[in-house]
Amino acid sequence: MSARAEPSSQAPEILARGPWAFEQIRAHWREDCFQPSPEQTEAADAAIKGLQDRGSPSHDGVAARLVDFHQDEDGIAIELQPLRWALRLVAEDASHSVAALCVTRSADGRWLAGRRASWVASWAGRWALGAGGAVDLGESPAETLVRELREEWAVSPESVRGEALLCLPHKLIMFVGQAWLAEGAEETVVPDHEHDAFAWWPRDIAEWPPEAGDALPRMASWLSG
Repeated sequence: MSARAEPSSQAPEILARGPWAFEQIRAHWREDCFQPSPEQTEAADAAIKGLQDRGSPSHDGVAARLVDFHQDEDGIAIELQPLRWALRLVAEDASHSVAALCVTRSADGRWLAGRRASWVASWAGRWALGAGGAVDLGESPAETLVRELREEWAVSPESVRGEALLCLPHKLIMFVGQAWLAEGAEETVVPDHEHDAFAWWPRDIAEWPPEAGDALPRMASWLSG
């Protein structure tokens, strides 16, 4: 089940900044589940029904909520709590649901971009970078990066690292990572049903096509820096 942040005029808050190697990203899961308010539950019910009404096969389930984090010389430790997946769809307050975004590069530095299908939960019909989705129960965000890349593009990275932990204005937490494929592996990517087109955009962000918009070049420039 994928989830990407929708564009916003407000800048996300940077909670922590890497880079962190894969093994430096640690997750601890609490046993108690997050209990939303009745208003949050009603909003989540309406959001998941809205997806189904427009033909989305997305279904509800269990995902991760950020409780706390700690960054030190050994990397980043993240405390997570189970919560209902559909709470991330609540426009005003996503309850600190956690999504992971795996920005993906070829060995020569090109950027994997995919156009999201019209039925998906977020960024429908828009271009996005790499792969992304909810952190599954018991999973660390680092593991999510690799899993989502494999599920969405049928390829595994040669290397991957964590870049940042962000909080978006509507309280969705984004764990952003960057992955690099082995030489020639870009020829083997196969998009899943959540994408209806894909392309390898040039290493030079200034040469990206108009469909990249404004938000994606800003993110790529930030990661490059």
